[in-house]
Formats: sequence, structure tokens, C-alpha cells
Amino acid sequence: MAASPQSLCEFIDASPSPYHVCETAASRLREAGFRELSEADAWPTHGDFFVVRAGSLIAWRSDGGSRNAPFRIVGAHTDSPNLRVKQHPDRFVAGWRVVALQPYGGAWLNSWLDRDLGISGRLSVRTSSGLVHRLIRIDEPILRVPQLAIHLAEDRKAVELNPQRHVNAVWGADPAGQKGPRSFLDHVAEHAEVAADDVLGADLMTHDLAPSRLVGADRDLVSAPRLDNQATCYAGLEAFLAAEPNGYSPVLVLFDHEEVGSQSDHGAQSDLLLTVLERITLSAGGGREDFLRRLPGSMVASGDMAHATHPNYPERHEPGHLIEVNAGPVLKVQPNLRYATDGRTAAAFALACAQAGVPLQRYEHRADLPCGSTVGPMTAARTGIPTVDVGAPQLAMHSAREVMGAGDVTAYAAALTAFLSPR
Repeated sequence: MAASPQSLCEFIDASPSPYHVCETAASRLREAGFRELSEADAWPTHGDFFVVRAGSLIAWRSDGGSRNAPFRIVGAHTDSPNLRVKQHPDRFVAGWRVVALQPYGGAWLNSWLDRDLGISGRLSVRTSSGLVHRLIRIDEPILRVPQLAIHLAEDRKAVELNPQRHVNAVWGADPAGQKGPRSFLDHVAEHAEVAADDVLGADLMTHDLAPSRLVGADRDLVSAPRLDNQATCYAGLEAFLAAEPNGYSPVLVLFDHEEVGSQSDHGAQSDLLLTVLERITLSAGGGREDFLRRLPGSMVASGDMAHATHPNYPERHEPGHLIEVNAGPVLKVQPNLRYATDGRTAAAFALACAQAGVPLQRYEHRADLPCGSTVGPMTAARTGIPTVDVGAPQLAMHSAREVMGAGDVTAYAAALTAFLSPR
């Protein structure tokens, strides 16, 4: 299946949480003949495989004879800024049933107001055979974070939201207290068809219920939640499936927790990538010396979405590096290493774009504004593998709803395919 804007929309709508991103990607990999492995088992020599560690996934192909081939790796992150459910979420205020939420990552809080929100994530459930971790999604408008009426605002020209007090959601009304003590987690457990007392852990988050869609008079734009960074997860997955080894070993890695620093057992600062790369070599009959010799010739493309020039705020962008949508992938450079790109890796990605026949745009951030970062620098430091930071242009990054160019979906995937299988 070739990458397309419509299939990107389907990927995003199937993936309201990082755990669902991994499941959606795993389903696509299984369809292509890949087999899921456990980190606790011995790994076969030959075949197409992937492993999932919580909200992260790594996929690779092994023919058993490629233990000396350098790796070509596309990396992305599965998480997006959102509002997450607190452990004790129930509040009762002035007759309203309220669910206490807190921001995850750099969520643009005002964009979450006055939206119909569902719930998704993972439950850890006690069963007769032990703990079971299962995905949950409730695609019903059960939550809403209400805006304060303009008549009651202290400042009608600006909205300032306190993350503790102003982003909690209503999920019903009970003015007389007649509905009883039913909790929000009771409702979630009922939907999951498990006893509430058996839910011993929950990682729950909100998602916008409006479907992803093509917009604009010519339908040349994609409007969707979580484009940062599910658009890269999708493009990277399609690129990985389309790539031919060509003397390299293609690898796809999708990390969780990028938006909060990646310091977890399955984030980019964990041992996940380096451990899997070494085990790929060992399972092919190589030793540690073979593994270490593969790394210098390897390269990572750290994919994360890029800032398109905003038509209403062009002055907020570096004037010599204005980025357009539907004009090709973006090479991201920041000399203070907020991005991992250097001249060597920039040249490699430029060659990939030329091989794919797509234009390349080069981005630098304004020097007088703080610059965000990616998994690129930490992956480069953790593995010692040269890394290039790339992306596709979008507007409204970290909003509950974002927009990108429809044409960039296919161009981005084509460039990543060429990066994984250089000629």
C-alpha cells in the first residue's frame, strides 16, 4: 500500500494513544508478514520481525547473512501533547460531575476547550491468570472542557489558563446528588467490560473525536489531531515496508515519551534501540565485535514534524528559511544541537530526496526564540550513530487539531524510503 493522505487519516483515527499507534503499526506489519517477538525469548536468525515495549515499537528485516551491513534507521515518536486523567479524577462542583485532568507535554491548552473528547489508553486488569494489560478507547463524547463565558473573563482580549484549575472536564450533571457514587473509572471499567475493582492501573488520556479529513477548496490539506508526530510514524512505517536493503539493514523505531523528555524504560533515552540492534546482530550469528563495526557506517533519520510558515505570523519565522506546505520534506538544522543534523547527515538526506525525486527544504529556527528538540540528539548520543533531523511542514503544532499539506504525505514517505535504501 503506497502512502496517501487518506490512509494517513485512517492511521491517525485508529491511533488515539501511543499504545494504539503501536497496535496500528503492528497490525500493518503483520499484514506484511512480520512476526512479533518477545524481548524475553531467543530470536530467530531469518525473517521479518518487530518488538513492542509498552508504547514503543521497533521493526526490522533479517536475512541471516547481513550481520555486517550498516543500519539505516528511521525514528519517530508515538506520543502527542494532550490532557491525561489523574489517578483520583472525580470531582463534584456546583452540581457538575468533573474529571480532573492534567496536561501532558507542551499541550496548547486553549485548543482543548469546547471540544467533544473521548478517552483512550491502557488498563492493567487483575484476572485469574494474572495481570493483563489491555487497550481501551471510548469514542463517545463523554468529556468536555468548557470555556469561561466572555462576560465573566477578567481580560476579554486574552485567555490565560491555569493547568490545575482550568482544564478539568465535565462529564455530567447531578444537581441533587441523586445519581449516586458512580465514579468516572467505574464508567471506564464498564465500557471495558471488567470489574472496576480489578482495574489496578490505568494510563488514560483524552482525544478529539472529530475525524481526520482532507480540507481546502482543492482538498490539498490534511486536518487532523496528532499530526505531530503520527504523520511521521505513518510515513516511516510505509517507507520501511517499501524499502529495499541495498547493502543496508533497514530499521523502524517508534519511541514513546518524546514530548516529556524520553526518560523512561521505553523512551529514546532508554536502552531499547541499542539493545535491539545488538540482538539483531547476535541472532544473525555475529558477535559484539560485528555489532560495533556496523555502527560507524549506520545512520538515523530522526523524523519529527516541522514548522511551516504561518500566514498570520510570518514574523515569527527565520526570514531566510521560510517553509511552505506541499513543497517537500524539511531538513532541520540548529547549531546548538537542538537538532542532531550536521553537514555529513544533511548531505545524506539531500541525496535521499534527490533519489526520491522530491524537493528539499532547509529549516533553521529564529535565533531569538527558544527551539524545541527531538529524539535525534539523544539517539545520536546514546548510540554514537550519525543522525539527521527531518520532518514535514505543518501549522498549529501541539494544538488539539493540526494541519499539513496533503502532498507532503507522499513526498515525506518517498524521501524516507530512499533514505532507508540508498543507491
